[in-house]
Amino acid sequence: MKYLNYILILVGAVVAMYAKVGAEQNQYLLMVGIVFLMMGVYRISKLVPSKRDEDLENNDSIEN
Repeated sequence: MKYLNYILILVGAVVAMYAKVGAEQNQYLLMVGIVFLMMGVYRISKLVPSKRDEDLENNDSIEN
């Protein structure tokens, strides 16, 4: 499942770069590539724990 995130990022970047190349830019293809790219980045960012949450937990355990 985690590989799906990386595949989304890779496919989105390739599609966005492909749409950008050439004299006639396909705006819809560029938007689809950016959507795939952002979906992959969002899904990965959900898995990374927040630094602030860790700091709050450490402060609570020190005070007790």
